Amino acid sequence: MSTQVLIAGAGPTGLTLAIELARRDVPVRIIDKAETYFAGSRGDGLQPRTMEVFEDLGVLDAVLAQGAAPVPTRVYVGGTLVDERFMFDVLEPTPDTPYPGAWFLGQSQTEGILRDRLAEFGVRVELNTALTGFEQDADGVTATLSTGETVRSAYLVGADGGKSFVRKALGIAFEGTTDESIRMLLGDVRADGLDRGYGHRFGATDNPMQGMMFSPLPGTPHFQFGSPLGDGDLESETALPAVQARLDAVTGGGITLSDLAWSTVWRPNVRLAARFRDGRVFLAGDAAHVHPPTGGQGLNTGIQDGYNLGWKLADGSPELLDSYEIERRTVAARVLGITTGLMQKYVDGDEDADRRGEETQQLDITYRGGPLSPAGTGSLRPGDRAPDAPLVDANGKRVRLFELFRGPHATELVFGDGPTSGYRILPAGSIATGTDLVDEGGHAYAAYDVQPGARVLIRPDGYVWSMS
Repeated sequence: MSTQVLIAGAGPTGLTLAIELARRDVPVRIIDKAETYFAGSRGDGLQPRTMEVFEDLGVLDAVLAQGAAPVPTRVYVGGTLVDERFMFDVLEPTPDTPYPGAWFLGQSQTEGILRDRLAEFGVRVELNTALTGFEQDADGVTATLSTGETVRSAYLVGADGGKSFVRKALGIAFEGTTDESIRMLLGDVRADGLDRGYGHRFGATDNPMQGMMFSPLPGTPHFQFGSPLGDGDLESETALPAVQARLDAVTGGGITLSDLAWSTVWRPNVRLAARFRDGRVFLAGDAAHVHPPTGGQGLNTGIQDGYNLGWKLADGSPELLDSYEIERRTVAARVLGITTGLMQKYVDGDEDADRRGEETQQLDITYRGGPLSPAGTGSLRPGDRAPDAPLVDANGKRVRLFELFRGPHATELVFGDGPTSGYRILPAGSIATGTDLVDEGGHAYAAYDVQPGARVLIRPDGYVWSMS
């Protein structure tokens, strides 16, 4: 069949998956029912693990060029500046973690970068093309499109959002809740009078946690804004005059809003699909799990769904395909717990609700104990993220582990001297000799315990597959 995988939905999840397949020469089509590409910020926080994924996909340079590091947030109460703080700890890169902090880039810009990368493989998003039906059998999936075309593919992936047609057609329960008692106004707008070198949180005098937040959007003239809505607020609050009036109420004026790019009223819709797979049909991203925006996890989790599923679909072995749901549904459930807990802090009026810790970085995601990860001992085990580290090759050239991992292949590392050992990890300011296995901080394999002579097999998605 000419199409091996059909992807419904061209957001960050579907685009990541399409790139993963295309760079492995797997015939793929990606469709989206929208008539035009989304223009707005939505998921604008990229977590450290996602930056590592982007390095592997070949889009990191563009993401770094168009985005920006977090800026401090100025806190105002009743129009008076009372504090200045960072939402994130400012961390320095280490040999094992080259991207330790979050990076900000509007979702529409991230999608544009991913589309450009996908086009390099000769694959383009087919807009105004909706999936209207599908049937599967033992050999493949037959899908019908709104264009009248019938497509035969080996697999179908629903990356078509929280209202997923694919999930609903399969009859898969979307377990969870929608809380109508909590509503938030979100959108992008120009704000003349606000310093773009800072985020801004404006609180009411009688209730500092009630007000508006503004975050500058890199590469655009807009700020992303958010504001909790009370019981009496109407959907008409999304119009520019209403947004301006809301801001004036907590600042006393002086800031002029214009060019409202988009706005919406968001409600906590916290849900997890009962299954991520039905035969030859898979769910990924918001089609499989939806999160509160707190902690900036939804877009990042979806990207990693696509990253996890791509190499497994390309291989097609039952063992790998069966592992997708087990690995990723477990992660999604954990992330839902983190984001829900952060959202509750906002509801409770916790002044530290906007602080982000290590739990949101997604560097500690592990597949230990999963179907592809045999049991192991030590601080580095099968299922763990394989860290970065500086190395020197046989000719003395400096390279990095991430450079060895990059690409659609698996990587075997052999530690110690010998004819099969082409690389050694460098100690700071010296030349590696004998069985030196330390990083630039003097720690064994980027602070992990790997013995000389060990063999470590790294999966194509950068997790330890096996050790011996």
